Amino acid sequence: MATVKVKFRPSAGGFGEGAVFYRIIHDRVVRQVTPGYRLSSSDWEFLQSDQLTELNSGKHKRVLLSLKRQISDDLFKFNKIIAGFESSGEPYTADDVLSSFMSKESHGDFISFIRDIIYQLKHVGRVRTAETYSTTLNSFSRFCSIRGDVDLDEVDGALMMEYENYLKSNGLIPNTISFYMRNLRALYNRAVEKGITVQRNPFKHVYTGVDKTVKRALSIKMIRKIRDMDLTLLPSMDYARDMFMFSFYTRGMSFVDMAYLKKKNLQNGILAYRRQKTNQQLFIKWEKPMQDIIDKYDTSGTPYLLPIVKDVNSDIRRQYRNACHLVNVKLKKIGVDLGLPIVLTSYVARHTWASIAHSKNVSLSVISEAMGHDSENTTRIYLASLDMSVIDKANKMIIKSL
Repeated sequence: MATVKVKFRPSAGGFGEGAVFYRIIHDRVVRQVTPGYRLSSSDWEFLQSDQLTELNSGKHKRVLLSLKRQISDDLFKFNKIIAGFESSGEPYTADDVLSSFMSKESHGDFISFIRDIIYQLKHVGRVRTAETYSTTLNSFSRFCSIRGDVDLDEVDGALMMEYENYLKSNGLIPNTISFYMRNLRALYNRAVEKGITVQRNPFKHVYTGVDKTVKRALSIKMIRKIRDMDLTLLPSMDYARDMFMFSFYTRGMSFVDMAYLKKKNLQNGILAYRRQKTNQQLFIKWEKPMQDIIDKYDTSGTPYLLPIVKDVNSDIRRQYRNACHLVNVKLKKIGVDLGLPIVLTSYVARHTWASIAHSKNVSLSVISEAMGHDSENTTRIYLASLDMSVIDKANKMIIKSL
């Protein structure tokens, strides 16, 4: 009788997330399949020891419990398949068990497969990755609505070049095209890993690199114009301008980090927070222009510092995304009204702070530390640490120059 065991393969070097996989054994023949579930070695130990109740984080606990249920569901499917083969009395192989299991996965075409992956990611709490893949799916679905559905076995180089031409014809820049291609490649590789299709290297001849970012920085004169606009009669545009300026004042803080700021992050004149993207902790000396923005809005009903997340009982991430969309729509209009040379978005504040700091001879290492970049590895090794007063002095100098 065939048996199925759940195994775990740690990441190379013992760091990062490892992979769960199933091992099917029958008549001394061993087959393996990876369902795409990834977790740390410590989380795997928790799953094995049934000590999930000891976890303090409610969200973390829900993620692991969800994953445990998914694994249990998969094992139930395997056992049902094996029981069916055994009751038939006919000979069968480990490959037969694996094929039957895979055929029960609803992956008829590439789009269906992507939807399943997104569902699984949301199910285990990997919301940001699910959102990234959803954006890619929307684009690829629009392409397929013209071309027709695509079976996984039809995903090849010719198809991806056709998709690339479709993106170019819609005016997308190389970096955006690369973003979609890299996501599709990751999803396709998941299908290969699951054994649903074979590796055809369909992304070999399409662009998956990263071009230099088109300049998205403004001059200090333009920032003054944005700051000094009279938007008293246009509250939604006033709000968007305030969020933009707050980002600029705080060394180009990203909108998601602004959304998650809590009042407790501000203590003794220092704003301390961790970047959502890298988990790096940053410290910013509190300046008067930051307080002026805070004082304009009533956030007494929430623990949050800014009026982005307004209802603690509703989906916080959805509130952040909706607010970010609204702000960017209004910023675009502000940019048009002022005749700015680039499309104004919340991210322009980050580029602009770095550009102005550089123009005032603030060193690259200080700028990198101030913005919480994790890609300036050489700079970090060379300097080891920076005097925070240098960064605060640089920020104060920039704000005073307005």
